[in-house]
Amino acid sequence: MRDIGASTGGVLSYFTRHKTAANLLLVVMLVLGAASLPKMRAQFFPDVVVDNVTVSVGWQGAGAEDVDAAIVQVVEPALLGVEGVQSSRAVSREGSASVTLDFEPGWDMSRAADDVQGVVDAISTLPEDADDPRVRRGTWRDRVTDVVITGPIGVEQLGLLADEFVNRLFAKGVTRATIRGVAAPNTVVEVNQTDLIRFDVTMADIAQAIGAEVTADPAGDVGATARVRTGVAKRDARAIAAIVLRSDVGGTALTIGDVAQVRVEGIDRERAYFVGDAPALSIRVDRSDQGDAINIQEQVQSVADEMSLNLPAGVSVELIRTRAEAISGRLNILIENGLTGLGLVVLLLFLFLNARTAFWVAAGIPVAMLSAIAIMYAAGLTINMISLFALIITLGIVVDDAIVVGEHADFRARRLGEAPVVAAENAARRMASPVFSATVTTVIAFFGLVAIGGRFGDLISDIPFTVIAVLIASLVECFLILPHHMAGALAHGDKLRWYDLPSRTVNRGFDWFRETLFRPFIAGVIKARYPVFAGALVMLALSSVLFIKGDVQWRFFNAPERGSVTGNFAMVDSAVRADTLAQMRLMQQAIDELGAEVEVRIGANPVDYVLGEIGGNAGRAISGSETKEKDQLGGVSIELIDADLRVGYSSRDFVSDLQDRVARHPQLEAISFRSWGSGPGGGDAIDVQFYGADAQTLKDASDALKEQLVQFPEVSAVEDDLSYDKEELILELTAKGQALGFTIDGLGRDLRARLNGIEAATYPVGARSATIRVELPEAALTQDFLSQMLVRSATGQYVPLADIVEVERRTGFRTVNRENGVALVSVTGELNQDDAARANEILDTIREVILPKIEADLRVSYEFSGASEDEDTFLNDARLGLMLSLLGIFLALAWVFGSWTRPVVVMAIIPFGLIGTIYGHWQWGVPLSMFTVVGLIGMIGIVINDSIVLVTTIDDYAKDRGLGPAIIDGVCDRLRPVLLTTLTTVLGLMPLLYETSSQAQFLKPTVITLVYGLGVGMALVLLIVPSLIAMQMDVRRLSEAARRAVSARGRFGARARGVVLPVLALGVIVALGFAATLGSVMATGNLAWGSAASALAALGWFAGIVLGAGVLVFVATPIMFTMRPSKTVSGA
Repeated sequence: MRDIGASTGGVLSYFTRHKTAANLLLVVMLVLGAASLPKMRAQFFPDVVVDNVTVSVGWQGAGAEDVDAAIVQVVEPALLGVEGVQSSRAVSREGSASVTLDFEPGWDMSRAADDVQGVVDAISTLPEDADDPRVRRGTWRDRVTDVVITGPIGVEQLGLLADEFVNRLFAKGVTRATIRGVAAPNTVVEVNQTDLIRFDVTMADIAQAIGAEVTADPAGDVGATARVRTGVAKRDARAIAAIVLRSDVGGTALTIGDVAQVRVEGIDRERAYFVGDAPALSIRVDRSDQGDAINIQEQVQSVADEMSLNLPAGVSVELIRTRAEAISGRLNILIENGLTGLGLVVLLLFLFLNARTAFWVAAGIPVAMLSAIAIMYAAGLTINMISLFALIITLGIVVDDAIVVGEHADFRARRLGEAPVVAAENAARRMASPVFSATVTTVIAFFGLVAIGGRFGDLISDIPFTVIAVLIASLVECFLILPHHMAGALAHGDKLRWYDLPSRTVNRGFDWFRETLFRPFIAGVIKARYPVFAGALVMLALSSVLFIKGDVQWRFFNAPERGSVTGNFAMVDSAVRADTLAQMRLMQQAIDELGAEVEVRIGANPVDYVLGEIGGNAGRAISGSETKEKDQLGGVSIELIDADLRVGYSSRDFVSDLQDRVARHPQLEAISFRSWGSGPGGGDAIDVQFYGADAQTLKDASDALKEQLVQFPEVSAVEDDLSYDKEELILELTAKGQALGFTIDGLGRDLRARLNGIEAATYPVGARSATIRVELPEAALTQDFLSQMLVRSATGQYVPLADIVEVERRTGFRTVNRENGVALVSVTGELNQDDAARANEILDTIREVILPKIEADLRVSYEFSGASEDEDTFLNDARLGLMLSLLGIFLALAWVFGSWTRPVVVMAIIPFGLIGTIYGHWQWGVPLSMFTVVGLIGMIGIVINDSIVLVTTIDDYAKDRGLGPAIIDGVCDRLRPVLLTTLTTVLGLMPLLYETSSQAQFLKPTVITLVYGLGVGMALVLLIVPSLIAMQMDVRRLSEAARRAVSARGRFGARARGVVLPVLALGVIVALGFAATLGSVMATGNLAWGSAASALAALGWFAGIVLGAGVLVFVATPIMFTMRPSKTVSGA
């Protein structure tokens, strides 16, 4: 191994011998961390921000298919050419189109919005009566809490309380608050067709008159004492009814009240909320990506407490869907486990090292942690479940460097008799290369996680950054601070002190174990090196069988549940608001009954709060809701008690039970229930996209899949995004209509005014904007309007609409969806994954049975999206990250060792980490997950650290003794640091392994991977590394003997040269076998012959190829050796 340079050694010597330099650096690192810690924002998961731009175009009265043909198919292809666009999603619905563009991570979104606006401005082929396109940059927000104001008072009073609440929030700096359940004031001027004809006025005339009178215009000042205003603002119903439309010569005035009825609609006409039977309003409070959820919720709670003091009797203000308690509680779980792990690590150090050495080694933990927090704060990271977990991972790793240096300094002082300062300085110099290389390999391994992109890459991005920050800080502390304090500790180490009794006792027993039992054991391992290595291979094969057989399952991402459940429904088109309210009551009743029933089973009512609503859906809207009347939509929002208070009953179980219990109203069209988890996994567990056919065929395919999915009780919220639209009537002018002077454009404007109404004016009312609209009565807007409606010709004559148009009827779809320009239909559903084996069985059935049959029957193409697409992306990126990590580690070790073969010996231990990983998951009954993959990539860098220490020591000892004794002495001398470095990491994570809180279970796969992988890995390092070094010595001897034999003259040399062919063939077969199996799977996910296979299956194929090739060479070698050489050869 390369030695450190003189300049580096000089720095180490300076900090070791200087009286204050090390302590000054120590103080600086501690102060920076302590100052940064209070400023760190706390949250559950890191923010996953998707940068997008949305282009919206309105086209009033147009159907979805017309909007798609005339707008989306014109706009989307142009937008896909904008630089930086990663993907596009387009939705066409009645009267509007929207195209959302997702941009590459880190793209300049100001530039993106300008580029999109430029492309939109250049489009000149949109329909003439379509609205101008609007470009809007996406605004990221995250819900902090919902505030519910409810009580036995009118909605108007609740609205005033909500306005006051929002104003108070704004005064405290909480600006992202949205009131829901209060509509803007709306005045409707309702006019009958018969009155329009009788008084010879149009709806446009009425709207124009209202617009002129609704505001009073300033005319100017008269001198310095008066101001002139023209007119009086007429905004209430009585004033609007008195507006004059026209006056006769005799002074008779025709007012709006003579022609129409004026009414004011209530503020709860659109969306209404209920807590039980009492009306309610909801205020959603959000934060930006720089907002602190805990601080914001504290501000909201303080405002709620202040207002509660003066509320009317029976009125309450409650916070639901709160995040602060959840964030604090979950972070406290990790903090408590981290402190417990810290205590175990410190205890271990004091048992194996003398008290002073153990103290200064343990002191590196807070120094490195606080320094890392300062780096994290400077980089904009937050304290969250992921970054805090990364800090816990490093609890044991962070002292590994200090253990190696401190233990070696103690060894040099006790065993070699060096002076304390000299021992500390030489220990830092001697261990600089192995410690630095071990740190570099760990950094490279965790840096491989950076290759994982997408939403889940953003989720775990805090892990590599945090671990690398801690390791760098640990390296600084280990070499620039620790040696100075070790010199002082060693100076007092020759005195017997009472507090060193535990370490003396443990070390006495450890020395006996090492010399009496372990040394002969290692000698036996070297003698039986081939059986030992073969036994390790057998263990690896047996562990892989657990996964291949299905005893260990796979579940990509087990999102921690938030205890939130929503139920949404839509009524048929003929339903009225009373029907929707009745269905909501049925849902409330079912929830109450289910809560009481579950309480009997688990001892606690799982339901904490229920908020019902009509006029809209809760959370994610049900498919097709965009084109439904507001009165035909409803839902419930359910908050469950904390998951740890309902052990064994998840929110998914609640959804499964509830969807079977809710009674269906006769007017119900669709109903859907959904549970919500934390994290970025917004994709559905089941998300299948059909494409490659016409809309009706795609609809047939989606219906066929939905019919199959509803048969599984574990599947809920099954829906597609292509619903049938109302009947569409296409009108064409007849010759009679043209003769009367009608035009299709003029007729279209007239019909839009009658069918959709006219907005006459808007004016501000407090924080909202009120509108005045002129409309026909709803009773007049029936399907027989063609025969009932009269239109006015240019000559003033009224004729039936049916006389001047021809009608074509057709039925289309409410929406048309495209992704990247391709029309498709998505079928989505939620899958209860609490039972991973059953969930995988359902997914396999969908993939292997249901979808192939639909594809064959209907000739459509399909692909998995949502969570399945996220999983494929993650695994492909993880495979790339793994390959880059392995390559980086190999190159770093090749440079450090100055050899191409030594890195192979060091890295040979890596595959055997799978033994502990798979066995640990099997023992705990935990499925493998994305966090297992994260743990495996991280474990690569950790597990080879022990290997590096062993190989370095053995190579150093081999300079002055035989290789056999060097192996035995090196392994025995490094047993204590190897044992300590592994046990500190394992003990640091051990409390999390036994954590029962449901909120920490999603991290358990990583904990199992590291604890079991490193534990088994350490034992195998002590077996495999000595065996491989001894085997490498055998190969070197054989190669030297073969080289001498091949170069020999005569019959023996000729025969020896004949043996070279099978040996070379073996090497070629092994190389090709690796490329075709493991190499191909790591690169493409498939074997070289096209079959899909897991890494473990590929390993099995590779082992089979090696074994078969070995048998062939074993048989061929003696045959080739005993073959009679040719005369030419023998005569040579």
